[in-house]
Amino acid sequence: MVVAARRSPIGTAGHGLAALTVDRIAAPVLAAVAEQTSDLGLPVDDVILGNCLGPGGNVARISALAAGLGVQVPGVTVDRQCGSGLDAILQGAARIGSGQARLVLAGGAESASTAPWRFWPAAPGADPIRYTRAPFAPDGFDDPEMGPAADTVAALHGIGRERQDGYAARSHLRAVAARDAGAFDSEIVPVGSLVRDERPRAGLTAERLARLRPAFAVDGTVTAGNSCGISDGAAVVALVPEHVRAAAGLPGLRILGTAVSGSDPALPGLGPIPAVRKLLDDTGINLSEIEIFEITEAFAGQVLAVVDALGVDPAIVCPRGGAVALGHPWGASGAILVVRLFADLVGGNRLQPNGSGLAVATCAIGGGQGVAVLVEAVR
Repeated sequence: MVVAARRSPIGTAGHGLAALTVDRIAAPVLAAVAEQTSDLGLPVDDVILGNCLGPGGNVARISALAAGLGVQVPGVTVDRQCGSGLDAILQGAARIGSGQARLVLAGGAESASTAPWRFWPAAPGADPIRYTRAPFAPDGFDDPEMGPAADTVAALHGIGRERQDGYAARSHLRAVAARDAGAFDSEIVPVGSLVRDERPRAGLTAERLARLRPAFAVDGTVTAGNSCGISDGAAVVALVPEHVRAAAGLPGLRILGTAVSGSDPALPGLGPIPAVRKLLDDTGINLSEIEIFEITEAFAGQVLAVVDALGVDPAIVCPRGGAVALGHPWGASGAILVVRLFADLVGGNRLQPNGSGLAVATCAIGGGQGVAVLVEAVR
């Protein structure tokens, strides 16, 4: 059961959170969730954080120490690329479900601003070769950059520029409306000097987005405007057994099912399709029963391809906006989806007080993977 869920503001890389390393972004959020669950009287059994491009080592352990949780609290770091934060929550839930833990703090954190430079070792007499990411797939497989891959996905699925720009404009419209209405206030823990999300832009219409040039290919349809922003941020949830939640009389999110899947590395944006299908098959839940469908909006065209393939009602997709508007702090983004669902399903700003209370969160992952979770509100 998820009984508490908080996140940092999402900062645009190089701006509001640029001076903070990943542990310094995660620590205030961990501390806030730990404080929120302190009345349970339980020790934190573990901290599990997703991270993609940090300094190496164990970001979760360092963040837990920086949060003041105490030297007795362990930590472990997960890397499933853009699904890392969501996978960390799934791993925490498995620990709880197996009886190995009673309180786990899980989520993700990323500081694109302070991600270190990386180099392959130099050949004799040559300079080291700088690289921006590790391979998503080995030799013999396609291993495209995410932007060109998004162009390929959009072309294969017949999703044109106009539709992508329309979706991006909707994401900004919804995110700005939610932010201005205070819908994100219960989620956010101020970090540094940043108190609200930086990226969403009021008045960003499809017509304005149509003026932008393709970002990755001369004849492409993916632009900086219909893609996510590179970002900094963190998100954390508290997981406990159901009997602990019930005894405390807390609302929460019950995790009904989880799924991971592999897909074609050449088309990484499509990973959620088999993951969500497996999730619904395993749980026996029909897509028509889902109240909210949260997906990491890496690229508008990729989201639309997934939504079309699954037959999701577009009205329930990212109802508060998503990463196109808010930004995509890679290792944290999957956890941000769960924080959003907690606020919208059981928090004070419930979207549909009489809805089904069922929701899906899912992420596409570089290298061709998908991860998904089905949750149910317990109010």
